[in-house]
Amino acid sequence: MSDLDRATALGAFDAGYQKVTAVAAGLSEADLMRPTRCAGWAVADVLYHQLLDARRALRTFASPSDAPVDRDDVSYWRDYAPGEASAPGGSGAAGYSGESAAHARYVRIAASAYPPGTLAWEWSETAAAACRAGRACGHRAVTTQGHVLTVTSFTATLAVEAAVHYLDLTVDLPGAPDPDPGSLALVRRVLAGLRGAMSPPRSREPAGSRSPRRTAGPWVPRLASSPSSPDLPAFAHRRRPALTTPPATPLWAAATSA
Repeated sequence: MSDLDRATALGAFDAGYQKVTAVAAGLSEADLMRPTRCAGWAVADVLYHQLLDARRALRTFASPSDAPVDRDDVSYWRDYAPGEASAPGGSGAAGYSGESAAHARYVRIAASAYPPGTLAWEWSETAAAACRAGRACGHRAVTTQGHVLTVTSFTATLAVEAAVHYLDLTVDLPGAPDPDPGSLALVRRVLAGLRGAMSPPRSREPAGSRSPRRTAGPWVPRLASSPSSPDLPAFAHRRRPALTTPPATPLWAAATSA
């Protein structure tokens, strides 16, 4: 289903998580309260949301499946298209707006309970463990979100999510390193695959400027929510288990805004 090779996916996954770790390690208490591109969330909230995905990565790499693969690294996102553009059998992001709001509130409460420095430490430990688990995973396919993906495709989805949320996380952190080019390439791959040969807009900034974050940051969420692009996934609104599950495995949904 996908021509993506495992080394590329793992490399982008590792690099994307390492970028988040590098930023998290230098965050002051004031930095954790800075705004992000996710509506209603501060930096600490986005970091905690990413921590939840790293935990999911650990569970999924240990969840093999013998069922037929039904999603790859691109088609995985079709279930999260806005409104009526969702894949057959799903209702898209709009159908989960209530769950998204509940998750957004849960994340804010949970993130605020961490003492300064503790959230960054737990992220770095969990992220590193998830990357090791990905490299050690010998399964053909794994199951997550009600679908079966090859390990390569699943790893790529983690890299895409990390890349998008890195842009969200660092929008008001001017000293943050530029995003990983390999991770951004996978984001473009998803968008191009869903649209069929779409390219990101060209930067008008002069050569040598910090264009990767300034140009890639805005266009990813803007394209994801554009009314003229109804078949693009809303990275911000994704279905997860209901909040009746334990707090360690809440539903997944962010409110990324352009």
